[in-house]
Amino acid sequence: MFNPKGPSLIEEQLAVSGLEMQIIPFLIGASAVASIVGGISASNQARQNNQRAEQNANQQRSAAREQAEKTNEYNRNVFAADQANYYSNRAYEWETSLKNYKYNQGIQDYNFLQTARQYQSSVENTQQQLTYNSMAALEARESEQASLNEILNEDAFQRESLLVEQLKNQGQAALMQAGNSRAKAIQSANAQVGRDRAVMKASLQSARLQSERNMRDISIGRFIDDQNVTSAMMLKPDRLADLPTPIQAPERIFVAPIEASEAFIPAPLQQSTFAPLVQGIGSAVGGIVGGVSSAKAAGLF
Repeated sequence: MFNPKGPSLIEEQLAVSGLEMQIIPFLIGASAVASIVGGISASNQARQNNQRAEQNANQQRSAAREQAEKTNEYNRNVFAADQANYYSNRAYEWETSLKNYKYNQGIQDYNFLQTARQYQSSVENTQQQLTYNSMAALEARESEQASLNEILNEDAFQRESLLVEQLKNQGQAALMQAGNSRAKAIQSANAQVGRDRAVMKASLQSARLQSERNMRDISIGRFIDDQNVTSAMMLKPDRLADLPTPIQAPERIFVAPIEASEAFIPAPLQQSTFAPLVQGIGSAVGGIVGGVSSAKAAGLF
C-alpha cells in the first residue's frame, strides 16, 4: 500500500549517490595503492633476480677459474713427466748403445783371435803335410834308386857270368883241332856273347829310362800334393777396423704447454628495478585520472 509519508524515489537516489560518492574515492585510491605496491613488488623481484643472476655468474666464474687452474696443473705435470721420461729413456738408450758397442767390439776381437788360431793351426798342419810329402817323395826316390841299383847289380853279375861263359867257350874251342871248325866255334861263342850283351844293354837302358820316369812321377806327385796342401791352407786373416763408436742424438727441444685461461663468463643481463616503480606509479596515476573522469561523467562529482 502506498505510503505517502515514506521516502520518495528522489530521496533514495540521493542517498545512493551519496554512498557511491563516498566509495568511489576509496576504490580509486585502493587501485592506485595496488598499482604502486605491484610496482614495488616487481622492483623487488627484479632486484632479487639480478642478485641471483650475479651470484650464478660469480659461481660460473669461480668454476671456470678452478677448471683452468686444474687444467694448467695437469698440463704442467704431463710436461714434467714427458721431460723426465725422455731424459730417462735417453740415458738408458745411451747406456745400452755403449754396452752394445763394447759387446760387439769384444765379439769382433774374439772372432779374429779364433780365426787367427785356426790359421796358425792350418799353417802348422800344412808344414807337417809338406814335410810328410817331402819324406814320402824321398823314400819313394830311395826305393826307386834301390830298385835301379838291384837292376845294375844284376846286370853286372850277368855280365860277369857272360864273361866267364865266354872264356869257357873260348877255352873249349881252343882245345879243338886247328882249322875252320875251331875258328867257327870261337866265332859262334863270341857272337852269342855279343847278342847276350846287346840284350842286357837294351834291358839296362830300358830300366834306366823307366827309373828316370818314375823319379819324375815322384817329383810331379810331390808337387801336386804340395799344391793341394797349400791350396787347402787358410788365408791369413786380416784384423777388421774397430767398430764406429756410438754417437748420441741431439737432445729433444721441449715446448712448454700454453697456459689455459678461464672460460669467459659474460655479465648477466640486469633487470631494471626502477621501471616497475615508474610503471606502478604511472598505472596508479592513470587509474586515478580515469576513475575521476568516469565519476564526473556519471555525475558523481
